[in-house]
Amino acid sequence: MHVWITGLGAVSALGRGVTALTQALQAGRSGITAQPGSPAHALRPHAAAVVTEPLGAHLPPAQRNLYDRHSLMALEAAAEAWAQAGLPEFAPAPERAAVSWGTGLGGSASLEASYQQMFTAQPPRVHPYTVVRVMANSAGSHLAMRHQLRAAQLAVSNACASSAQAIGEALWLLRNGRADLALVGGSEAMLNVGSALGWQAMGVMAPLDADQPEQTCRPFDDGRQGLVLGEGAAALVLETEAHARARGATPLAELAGYGHSVDAVHLSRPDADGQVRAMRAALQDAGLAPADIGYVNAHGTATEVGDAVEASSIEAVFGTGAVPVSATKALHGHLIGAGGALELVATVQALRGGWLPASAHVRASSLGSQIDLVTGAARHSSARAAMSNSFAFGGSNVALVVTRP
Repeated sequence: MHVWITGLGAVSALGRGVTALTQALQAGRSGITAQPGSPAHALRPHAAAVVTEPLGAHLPPAQRNLYDRHSLMALEAAAEAWAQAGLPEFAPAPERAAVSWGTGLGGSASLEASYQQMFTAQPPRVHPYTVVRVMANSAGSHLAMRHQLRAAQLAVSNACASSAQAIGEALWLLRNGRADLALVGGSEAMLNVGSALGWQAMGVMAPLDADQPEQTCRPFDDGRQGLVLGEGAAALVLETEAHARARGATPLAELAGYGHSVDAVHLSRPDADGQVRAMRAALQDAGLAPADIGYVNAHGTATEVGDAVEASSIEAVFGTGAVPVSATKALHGHLIGAGGALELVATVQALRGGWLPASAHVRASSLGSQIDLVTGAARHSSARAAMSNSFAFGGSNVALVVTRP
């Protein structure tokens, strides 16, 4: 069974909407800026990719009160994808329409606010909607209600692979006949003091480049020093080919393959074998050979070990320098649970436009001896198929394959 992508939506530090994302990636424009930190909490100044557009302004205050920041971003991205797919306000057949959404920490901003109230307010009092804001399935629930998606609701929280896995599981859901249509993606909003402090304490956040903060994240560069956190959301509308054809929808791409593996080795250290198994599983699921893939959007977090392991795993699957590779996190930051969805949207746009985004801010890369790293500027491409990788703490690996329709 063929599954089409008929709608795309995005909210990121590169701007609201897929067009803003696409234009920034083509131009190599970074959305990463310097953040002051919090001396009172020992949070050092750092770089982050912050969404600056207002969210939920169209909602009445009483209704907006139900949303955490990441759910508001989900609403925006999903609305764009839904509109591009040409669907009516509500799913035409609700019992055949599903939602599958990923997030790493869910409503972390609301959780932090509740602790602040508990420990500093007199008398202590948390917001009455704290529970429904924080729960990991809150964004998916809002989307199900908004568009009347009643066939199934999947909430995936698998660290940095969350939204990629949510998309892959929805692919299987459609193939298995449980639904004809699925709204999929992910959202994340953890740019609060507690979350940033945790990542900083772990030693994986890049120190702020004070002279060029927008270049703080440098995946695959020899001088890479760590990741830069971002926030945002991305959404896609998936439909079986038969359902899309019946209503006259236009395919943007086909979601052709999904591979998922588990390292079972270490909580935070990546394992090349697990990554190789995920990529090969995605290729097998798509019925494609490695030579059929014309681009890999790498997980590429800009950590010293992570990038090296991924370069080795890509080399093992595709051969030395055999496929163009880049990491767009250099421009939009690491969206953790939403990263896989945003990067898949970027990959689809690259396929559709016949160009490959560059891996920005690379000054020198010894890893270029293993992979064909796209650097400098976007590269023209006639690729018919591409892969997007998402590798998570906890050892979860997801690879998604998309093809031109």
